Formats: sequence, C-alpha cells, structure tokens
Amino acid sequence: MRRVRVVVTGGAGFIGSHVVDALVVRGDEVAVVDSLATGKRENMSENAELHVRDVREPLDDLFDEVRPEAVFHLAAQADLRVAVERPVEDADVNVLGTVRVLEAARRHSAQVVFSSTGGAIYGECEGPAAEGASLSPISPYGTAKLAAEEYLRMYNRLYGTIHVALRYGNVYGPRQDPHGEAGVVAIFLGSLGAGEQSRIFGDGHQTRDYVYVGDVARATVSALGQEGGVFNVGTGRETSVVELYELCRSVAGSDAPAVHEAARLGELQRSVLDPELAATELGFRAMVDLEDGLHATWEWIRTKE
Repeated sequence: MRRVRVVVTGGAGFIGSHVVDALVVRGDEVAVVDSLATGKRENMSENAELHVRDVREPLDDLFDEVRPEAVFHLAAQADLRVAVERPVEDADVNVLGTVRVLEAARRHSAQVVFSSTGGAIYGECEGPAAEGASLSPISPYGTAKLAAEEYLRMYNRLYGTIHVALRYGNVYGPRQDPHGEAGVVAIFLGSLGAGEQSRIFGDGHQTRDYVYVGDVARATVSALGQEGGVFNVGTGRETSVVELYELCRSVAGSDAPAVHEAARLGELQRSVLDPELAATELGFRAMVDLEDGLHATWEWIRTKE
C-alpha cells in the first residue's frame, strides 16, 4: 500500500473527518481544506494539517504547496432547506466549488474522489437504484450534485483523468450534528438525549438506505486509484422513518412517542441504493448493521452531553 499526499476538502466535517481518520491510519500525508462553516476543529485528527479555506476561492496556491496526488472532495452545501431557499448559494458551493477543485487538482495530475448523493439524484425509487438508473433530482441540491458529476465525467474525457464519483445513501454516525443540515438519525437521537419531542413528517412510511459513516469512509478511501466511474455507497436495505424511530427509541432506552406533522413538500417516499457495483469494482460492502451503528452513534451523543 503506497502512501500518498492527499487533500480532503470538508475534512473537518461529519463525513470528511472520518475519511481523514481512515487516510491517517493508512499513513497518508493529509492536508484538510475546510471553511469551518459547518466543520469543527474538534473533529480534526492531530495527524492532519488544517487549512481554513473556502472552495469557492481559488486553491491553486495551496495545491502548489501541498502537491497532492489525490483529492477527496467532500466540501459541500448539504442543507436541503438552504438549497431550496438559496439555490444560487447552493450552486456556488456545489458546482463552482467543485470546478475550482478540479482545476487546482489538474495542475498536479491529482485524482479527485467526489462525494455525491444517491437519493437526491435518483429521485423516487421503485427498487434499489443501480448507477444506470434514470436520474430525476427534485431539489437544487440534487441537481447541483449531478452537475458536478458531469464536470468530473467531462474532465475524464477531455483530460484523460480518472476522477470518481460516489453516490452516498443516508449517512449517519458519530460527529453528525443534530442541528442544521443533520440527518434524521442525529435528529432523533439528539432529541431523545435531550428529552425533547421528536417529530415525524408525514405518515413515516417513507424509506431510506441508512449507511454508517465508518463504512462510507472505507468505501471512499477504496476508490483511490480506481479508473474513473460512478459508484453507489449504501446497504441495499431500506428502513422506514417509523421503524428507524423505534430503533432509536430502543437504543436510547426511551418510551417517548414521536409527534406526526404535515409532510414536507418534495420529500422522497422511497430511496434505496443497489450496492453491487461497488462490491464488484471497489471490493466494498457495508459491514455495520443499522442497530449496531445506532448504538455507536448513541454512545457518541452521550459523551457530548
């Protein structure tokens, strides 16, 4: 296993910091680019160097200093509400920010591994969506991620690069903030830990493919050196919001009921990913089942109380 110099954008964030940890374990030389708008210094490994920068700004000088061989691009505007309310800001970060990263990486022939999204790109799923399924984003966020993917593919065609896009399922686990852009697992466990009322929007029968952040980090690192392509990172299993809440309540040792509120406009009813291509090409399968992952997340939340 050859050690490499890498840049991780968004490396102080929820998923990015786990990717940084996985790279540090490999022995790689890791530089982190993070604006700290949502990332946190406390997430940072002491064996990685933090550069407080915004991907919307030119990064050529930093890349010239670091001379990366690979770039893991996880910096993003990931709050769906912000995307709907301020689509220009969303596109500025998720599209133009990606182009700036691609241009900076091109100067050093560095491979880019890009964190994309499954549910927000595929739209409603009739079953586990494979990478060749139709793409029907219903939010500015999903559209921006798809546009960024197209830039990666174009760079591969134009410059002969081997950039990779990974379409994540609903990622959960330690370090996910239960506020702001948080996923439902962090929101549920955060509410249960604080003794607050949990809310379920709609009937709660909508399903998602929940994948543990440690598995996601492992999949992300496994894409290093892959000859381009797009890969789903999920479990292939779907869980309804009602089922998820019951699991969260069990893990937290709570009997508190959730309150149902009106369904949110544009929310997907079914989202689940087909993980077989990643298994075949990357040698990746999710290993952490949902209940074990929830226990690990709950233990982390308890340490933050």
